[in-house]
Amino acid sequence: MTPKEVLALIRDKQVKAVDLRFVDFPGTSQHVTIPAANVDESIFEDGIGFDGSSIRGWQAINESDMLMIPQADSAFLDPFFKEATVVMIASIHDPITKVPYSRDPRHVAMKAVNYMISSGIADTAYFGPELEFFVFDDVRFDANARSAYYYLDSSEGIWNSGRDEGGHNLGNKVRHKEGYYPVPPTDTLQDLRTEMILNLIEAGIPVEAHHHEVATAGQCEIGMKFSPMIEMADKVMKYKYIVKNTARKYGKTVTFMPKPIFGDNGTGMHVHTSLWKGGANLFAGSGYAGLGEPGLYAIGGLLKHAPAICGFSNPTTNSYKRLVPGFEAPVNLAYSQRNRSASIRIPMYSKSPKAKRVEFRCPDPSSNPYFTFAAMLMAMIDGIKNKTKPGDPLDKDIYDLEPEELAKVPKAPGSLEEAINNLEKSHEFLLQGDVFTEDVIKTWIEFKRKKEIDALRLRPHPYEFHMYYDC
Repeated sequence: MTPKEVLALIRDKQVKAVDLRFVDFPGTSQHVTIPAANVDESIFEDGIGFDGSSIRGWQAINESDMLMIPQADSAFLDPFFKEATVVMIASIHDPITKVPYSRDPRHVAMKAVNYMISSGIADTAYFGPELEFFVFDDVRFDANARSAYYYLDSSEGIWNSGRDEGGHNLGNKVRHKEGYYPVPPTDTLQDLRTEMILNLIEAGIPVEAHHHEVATAGQCEIGMKFSPMIEMADKVMKYKYIVKNTARKYGKTVTFMPKPIFGDNGTGMHVHTSLWKGGANLFAGSGYAGLGEPGLYAIGGLLKHAPAICGFSNPTTNSYKRLVPGFEAPVNLAYSQRNRSASIRIPMYSKSPKAKRVEFRCPDPSSNPYFTFAAMLMAMIDGIKNKTKPGDPLDKDIYDLEPEELAKVPKAPGSLEEAINNLEKSHEFLLQGDVFTEDVIKTWIEFKRKKEIDALRLRPHPYEFHMYYDC
């Protein structure tokens, strides 16, 4: 949409409010709402002010004034508010110079796309993330100086197979690791997911399919059709918002936390990507798995920089409860066709050059999509520019390799601290074109160490009492 079309939408749909949203440094949506009567074309130039010092990882209090400027092409009608409301994503600017704010994640992603175009390598980067999530019926947690706990529940969780449900326990619970594609009544979330996809489609997000995922207790996935990178990152934030609020409407709660349940599959965000120029897919060719040299070099860049990328793509301490060696997790930094035990897979569903892509399987949906996609794009560009060879493919079940052979396969970081250390010592590829500035990298690293790594390291863990109380 253009600004004029947004104003026409407001008139035609008798919109009462306009909700402006942006994504903070860690990747959470923030918003402010203004009366629709206050919106005219000037807002798309002048924006509205807000306090940047109250946003995590952003401004100091002595330079707190910031501007948010709505992006007309992101407008959609909110499906949840009582009064008709138009939502728009806003870009963040300095109120004095009017230049885009360097710590705005969306601006970082836009700089990555502009750098790709200026390099002459490609003119379009397509991304297609697969976001998984859990739907729970109940969640409780607390942590203080003398206690810490969490409690999750789901009516379809296998642990409830013997629960007295007032004579209405009908069985059909999902066993651990057996939740992939069962039909109702085992899959109890069919209607909920269908309403989710209808809300997504109404908000302008094409959907390919929805289904139950592998884990018990309501693990699900809704597949979105691929889009250009910035548009796709915007859609990820809409996706999270719509999925969470559709579930809440029915008294359920959604989490994109990577590993909420012990002993079952975690939640990933496998990211499919390809680079195009002049309407042609640069990844397609006559080499291994139907790839050309640019596609193989892009894989080389992703594999080379994966330990640093994980600082953005797997950005929580909980991320590394999922990325654990020795289990069915994409920790092995290798590539292969059709092979889901490698961290990079080349899907082989179609022989069409237009369908050729690579799938990076490490990321999870707790990540900020703007930072994650930008870091991946910068790694692929670096790989193509430097003709980084990815080595030989590993067309084996990596999980069944002998220990001596497995030891030769590089691994993704085993903790957030390790990932952040890798990012700190090896981020030159992100600085090209001033895409990720040193300030952004430094602020991200300091935030993660102080607010998350140290916060967990300093606290007793409930399971430590189980292991050590009688020592």
